[in-house]
Amino acid sequence: MEQLKPSAANSSPLTPLGFLDRAATVYGDTPSVIYDGVTFTWSDTRRRCLQLASALSSLGIRRGDVVSVVAPNIPAMYELHFAVPFAGAILNNINTRLDARTISVILRHAESKLVFVDTASRDVVLEALSLFPENPRRPILIFIADDAVERLTPSSTVHFKDSYEGLISKGDPNFKWLYPNSEWDPMILNYTSGTTSSPKGVVHCHRGTFVMTVDSLIDWAVPKQPVYLWTLPMFHANGWSFPWGMAAVGGTNICVRKFDARIVFSLITRHRVTHMCGAPVVLNMLTNAPDNKPLENPVHILTAGAPPPSAVLHRTESLGFIVSHGYGLTETGGLVVSCAWKRKWNHFPAAERARLKSRQGVRTCLLTEMDVVTPAGESVKRDGVTLGEVVMRGSCVMLGYLKDPEGTRKCFKNGYFYTGDVGVMHEDGYLEIKDRSKDVIISGGENLSSVEVESVLYMHPAVNEAAVVARPDEYWGETPCAFVSVKEGKAVTEKEIIEHCRKNMPKYMVPKTVAFREELPKTSTGKIQKFVLRQIAQEMGPIRHSKM
Repeated sequence: MEQLKPSAANSSPLTPLGFLDRAATVYGDTPSVIYDGVTFTWSDTRRRCLQLASALSSLGIRRGDVVSVVAPNIPAMYELHFAVPFAGAILNNINTRLDARTISVILRHAESKLVFVDTASRDVVLEALSLFPENPRRPILIFIADDAVERLTPSSTVHFKDSYEGLISKGDPNFKWLYPNSEWDPMILNYTSGTTSSPKGVVHCHRGTFVMTVDSLIDWAVPKQPVYLWTLPMFHANGWSFPWGMAAVGGTNICVRKFDARIVFSLITRHRVTHMCGAPVVLNMLTNAPDNKPLENPVHILTAGAPPPSAVLHRTESLGFIVSHGYGLTETGGLVVSCAWKRKWNHFPAAERARLKSRQGVRTCLLTEMDVVTPAGESVKRDGVTLGEVVMRGSCVMLGYLKDPEGTRKCFKNGYFYTGDVGVMHEDGYLEIKDRSKDVIISGGENLSSVEVESVLYMHPAVNEAAVVARPDEYWGETPCAFVSVKEGKAVTEKEIIEHCRKNMPKYMVPKTVAFREELPKTSTGKIQKFVLRQIAQEMGPIRHSKM
């Protein structure tokens, strides 16, 4: 056949930004965003985003500039996912729980030209800017509150501009947003959560973000016009692409400033929520909420971010949630592996269903390939036992780490992205994550998965949260050290926890140490900070044994 060449008519760059134009046409008079009694329609949201993009251009924001945001799940945070790239700029969401030093490092590394700041985060951002060296130019600040400028005193070290709403009011609603010159143009800059090391700047392009968004909608089977509750922070990998996804399907975004189980249940009832997302810690908080009751209508909840214990999955589904489980990284922009459910599994006992659902699963439709490989790069046996590193390739994988060619080179090998996660492949082709490579415990020569030990700990009725790390051991090299928080109103001893483990796992996996904490340290996205716990375990010193 004759080799035909692409033309301008069929080679336009892929970008998710056009979803908003379509939403305003198809769903223009239906609710787009609801927050604290305020409701916007899709026509409103498109107009506000265009006005904001126009105002950004007036401030001198140009293609390739980085615009940062420090805000919770409020309407402004949603709008900025369109408005910033509409102006040709790169969106950089910063989590609201970081300290001033880390925010300062990120703003300098990203060379942010402008920062949108929710007033609840103003003090930490002002402190972050105070840590800048004298020479580098500081970014412009825009506060997300109508009266923010009046309540703050400008100084010589901080360049204040208008408030968020003031900026929108000055923009042109007929602004022609800037289409990317290439679908490979950077659109998003996200920083990793820093569970194992310093945050890295992950760069995603328009093409990858488009593919991730469409893939997520297909895999989760999201229908048209869902009611989506924002229990997943939008600063967590851009809410797994659902800010753009909700525009594609004309959904209603229910924004909530802070996660509170009682508020969440009330919003579910009031707005007849159909979909929500969250890390396993969110599921745990929902199931442990006082006076929680079964839902009036089923709610689809997508969880990822850490391997969820099967006991938590079982408790969540018993409340009426329909749980889907997936796996992804900041470097993939969202979930690229999901536990695709088989109808025959519905007939299995509840405990077996929960066990199957706790596995990460198979690649999503638009991910090219996912595998578990040995250090030599060969596929591991599909036996559910042999450990290897999870690798993948596809359009949604990041372009690379900002200003870190060495870090980029290390994770891109043999045409694959090496995730650093350790897993096994089951006989049926389903992936199960066992640990981060840094979290595998080697005790007496045996590779021990901390995730497996944690899963057993969560089975104990008194355990609220659990995390397992290595503690030095003079005889075994290292042994499991369990950090546990206890449910309110419950009591349990170290001896009882260890006895519970002995009954439910091989002897070599049983924690030799149990340390109780009121709450375990977490990142802004709800992941337990194991590097903090590893440091504590190291400071405990090695376990000593009497001569044998």
